[in-house]
Amino acid sequence: MRTQLARVDAVLVQALIAAALSFAHIHDIASAAGQDGWKAWAYPVSVDLLLVAAWRRLRSGEAKASGWCWFVIALAASLGANIATAGLLDLDHVPAWLRILVAGWPAVAFLGGTLLAHSTTTTKPASDTEVIEDQEDAPEPPPEPPTQPAIEATPERPAVPVPAALVDHARKVATEHHTRTGIPIDTPTLSARLGVPTPMAEAIAAQL
Repeated sequence: MRTQLARVDAVLVQALIAAALSFAHIHDIASAAGQDGWKAWAYPVSVDLLLVAAWRRLRSGEAKASGWCWFVIALAASLGANIATAGLLDLDHVPAWLRILVAGWPAVAFLGGTLLAHSTTTTKPASDTEVIEDQEDAPEPPPEPPTQPAIEATPERPAVPVPAALVDHARKVATEHHTRTGIPIDTPTLSARLGVPTPMAEAIAAQL
């Protein structure tokens, strides 16, 4: 635990030293470029804030191209100030191009910070393959029971009135036919023997 705390403390101290030195170098460049007073102190703040905003966008995992772009711009501004103040630039005679860069930096920092802080991320629409996979994972609906065809009801034939005398006569004819042939009389034979239509022969046979 103590070893881990010692490593963390060392990293924090190193970060504070690097931040302080970079902060001072940017302040010196801004002051040498004609941005004196509180304006010289605002420049390093804007550079550090742009670095933090770009780093947060990279950590979020969204719009990495935009995050890397503004992170490199802010890092170039900080690193350029560190190199320029290492004796490579005469701070008493700052070139015109550097004055232009320093004067235009606030607009660049404002644009980058606004895009990083307020840009909206779009959700990726689901592809056709994902939709098909979701449909395959969905449970299949239970099979519908087979529909049985409706059975048409056969209309019943109306009862045919049969006189009692005709029934008695038909009974004698049926008895005589059974005695002669050994089999019961059928409806067509009964209809022919009695001389009545088939519906009436069926009604008589039902009463025999």
